This record gives sequence, structure tokens and C-alpha cells, in this order.
Amino acid sequence: PVLASAHESGCIRLWSVQGNLMKELLPFSKDPSGPLTVLCTDISTKLLLAGSREGYVICWNITSFLEDSQTKKKQVKEKLCWRAHSTEVADLFHEEERNVIVTGSTDGSVRIWHADNGYYFGYFGQSRKLELSDTSRLILPSDVNNFTAIIKEESKAIEKKVEYPLMLDKDK
Repeated sequence: PVLASAHESGCIRLWSVQGNLMKELLPFSKDPSGPLTVLCTDISTKLLLAGSREGYVICWNITSFLEDSQTKKKQVKEKLCWRAHSTEVADLFHEEERNVIVTGSTDGSVRIWHADNGYYFGYFGQSRKLELSDTSRLILPSDVNNFTAIIKEESKAIEKKVEYPLMLDKDK
């Protein structure tokens, strides 16, 4: 068993039951997700989902890490990141039978997303019928204007190199 904790810094920490820190996760995507407000996994514990105060949903694939968590080289892969709401994500869950993620926000809306690619299906209470099988139409909610960031498997974490020049450069 592994315990997960979400933090205001935007990171997730994975802990052993004995209380030892096993892994620290930070979102890879370019958009800042902000402080995390909610965590969940799917039933089979393949995905770890987090919601943020800024309205983002981040999805990690944790399968290989859980299979062999003792090996330090096993990575947790960030799979998706998208803006789901314009305000804080208050709750979320993964429904495996339909392969959807349902998010609830402090803005009062409950929205449905495709779990594999973050495509928006609609919201509870809308006038049109929810069609959960059509993933070809790429639409967004009216208050969200950026598309899902799909993180490629070969993407590597960016190491920030900071230079501190301590001499005056008159040409600059």
C-alpha cells in the first residue's frame, strides 16, 4: 500500500505505510496548476488524479511505480493536464466503466471528461444529451480557453539551470 498526500506547493508525495517518503511528484506541464485541493485514484490504482485551486486536473500513470516501488528508477509518468474549471476543483472521480472523469467545482458545475485524453463531454444539467462515445469533437466549456496538455512518454523533466553572473557586462 502507498499513501498519497497533496500539498499547497502543488506537489504530491507518495508515502509508505511506515511513513517513509517514497516519491515526490511535481506537475510537468507548462501551466501552473497551483495548490492541490483533491486527490483520487481509479479503482485499479493505475491512475492518480489531482485537482487544483486554479481549476486544473492532472493525471499521472502510477502503474510501473506501484509494481516495483522499491526501485528508485521506476518513474511516475504524468499523462494529462488540463484546465477543467475557472475556479477550484472541489471533487473528482474516475468512472472506469465509461472511462470518464467527473469533476465538481466551487463554481457550482459538475463536468464530464474523457479519461484518456481530457476531452470535454459536457456538464450535468445541460440541455443537449450527453454523448459519451463521441471523442472526435473537441469542444471546451465556455469559461475555459486552453486545451488538454498530453504529456508524451519520452518527455523528460526540464532541469532549470540558473546562471548568476557576478561580474558587470557593459555590453548588455
